[in-house]
Amino acid sequence: MGRSSSSLKLKLAPFSAPHFHIFRTILPFSSSSRSWYTPPPPHPPQHPPHHDILIKISELIAAAAAKSKPLSSSRTLNRLLPSLTPRHVIDLIALNPFSLHPLSLLSFFHFLPSHHPPFRHTLLTYTSMALSLSYHHLLPQAHSLLYLLVSRKGTNSAPQVFSSVVQAMRIIPAPHYSNHINDNAHLVFDVLVSAYVDSGFVYDAVTCLRLVKENGFGVPFRACGYLLDRMVKVEPIGSCWKLFWEVLDCGYPAKVYNFNVLMHGFCKIGDVGSANKVFDEIPKRGLRPSVVSFNTLIGGYCKVGCVEEGFRLKGVMEEEGISPDVFTFSTLIKGLCKDSRVDDAGILFAEMCKKGLVPNGVTFTTLIDGQCKYGKIDLALKNFQVMINQGIRPDLITYNALINGLCRIRDLKEAKKLVDEMSERDLKPDKITFTTLIDGYCKDGDMESALEIKERMIEGGIELDQVAFTALISGLCRDGRANDAEKMLREMLNAGFKPDDPTYGMIIDCFCKKGDVKMGFKLLKEMQSDEHIPGVVTYNVLLNGLCKQGQMKNAEMLLDAMRNLGVVPDDITFNTLLDGHSKHGSSDDFNIFSCEKGLVTDYASYAALVNESSKASKDRLRR
Repeated sequence: MGRSSSSLKLKLAPFSAPHFHIFRTILPFSSSSRSWYTPPPPHPPQHPPHHDILIKISELIAAAAAKSKPLSSSRTLNRLLPSLTPRHVIDLIALNPFSLHPLSLLSFFHFLPSHHPPFRHTLLTYTSMALSLSYHHLLPQAHSLLYLLVSRKGTNSAPQVFSSVVQAMRIIPAPHYSNHINDNAHLVFDVLVSAYVDSGFVYDAVTCLRLVKENGFGVPFRACGYLLDRMVKVEPIGSCWKLFWEVLDCGYPAKVYNFNVLMHGFCKIGDVGSANKVFDEIPKRGLRPSVVSFNTLIGGYCKVGCVEEGFRLKGVMEEEGISPDVFTFSTLIKGLCKDSRVDDAGILFAEMCKKGLVPNGVTFTTLIDGQCKYGKIDLALKNFQVMINQGIRPDLITYNALINGLCRIRDLKEAKKLVDEMSERDLKPDKITFTTLIDGYCKDGDMESALEIKERMIEGGIELDQVAFTALISGLCRDGRANDAEKMLREMLNAGFKPDDPTYGMIIDCFCKKGDVKMGFKLLKEMQSDEHIPGVVTYNVLLNGLCKQGQMKNAEMLLDAMRNLGVVPDDITFNTLLDGHSKHGSSDDFNIFSCEKGLVTDYASYAALVNESSKASKDRLRR
């Protein structure tokens, strides 16, 4: 990826309310470590035309501060307010004839428009006040002021606000201890960039940084770090990587942390190639990859199924004297389980323990989950016991993995025991726990227990999801309880879920098997009224029901209807109709049907024809 300084096209994202204490955490400073005010160098003897009024205002502000009284208590000051303009405010901040405390000037800044509504601060009064506060290291106050300003100015305001700050620099004198205006400029730009970030205007924050660089000012590195941290959370990771290149070229002190965050961003979206490029850049910048760097990249490779590359990186770690930690092993174990290599995961787990590393809850749960999914429930239960013996408290995910494994092998009794054990450990079963049990009971044919779990969920305020409803409908249909399945369908619809084709198909099939084809057509019509086009499986179920009742004309009409809707018949469709014709029609009907539909006889249709021919021969022999 190139190091171009061209503008990034970033998507803006909403942010939460700003944190005005941000500079206490990311911009360390101490107001007690330096004098709050250092007198500016002597000014030329020339005074502005309104010098006298500035003197008077300064006297009144100083008097109010000395007596700890509010500015509004001064009648003289209140009489002067209507005559004041933004130019007075700017000159008061710049000249400060009575060397007022910057916070006293800030109080007057806020007092003026609130007690004389016709007065409106300008962009330059805001930036002048913020610059003065920044010069005196009153950064939280400067941040609050600029945050208010940029929130009002909105998006794409960075060039205008930046230009005003530069203009203010020509007016507001820097403290005398600064040899050059740039010595303190980075402070106000730190504040400005952070204010844009907190306002959610990331594009403007990036624009500000680029304007700072292009105009020869020192790049505010602390704001760079703050912006990068926010960008990786809300912007495309490629844009973050491009900006990182830019600030590195400006002298930003590279940290392994920044590289790790970017690698994590690329791995999260499955772009391991870009993550690897970031990783390769770490030593080029004179840094050494940390264990987190390796673990991040290993996790990325395992996520996309490249477990062997993860093991190669583990080898590189060990060659460079970096010991793999619990996270390294846990990540590789997860990758192996995902790749169906549960036995290898067990071997790696043993290696980890042999190295003296203590598995944590995540490690155990990862291994247990993998063993449960691939039918090694005995090993999973053994590791579960080891986990408890080592004093590691199983969490909800651990229990859910085991319950799922036991339900898969139809050991519902042990699964129920684990649910009871969860309660003893003050763990509350969640939606996944109950849904797993419902599915297990339904597949085991124990519908009463499944329905009891459903009621328990409702009593506990846990809403059923689509998986739970579908499992219950499937179980009821398998049990031949068509009416109960249809009632469950109504509950599912009332809960806001849309049943899919297979769900409707199961219920239609259940009714058709009971001979109620009419109800099957009612459900078909219901699907169509919801602008849902049933698939070929649903039509095949209805065709089968019609054919079993000998309604061959209706079956052929349904075939034409499905074709008109663009549903393509499959082999099952034709074989169902062929079987129906062979049982309820005549050989002439079958020949006509074959010619019209262009039917090619396969094994199933051949078997049906043989059966029909055999039946006809037996009838002739009887005669």
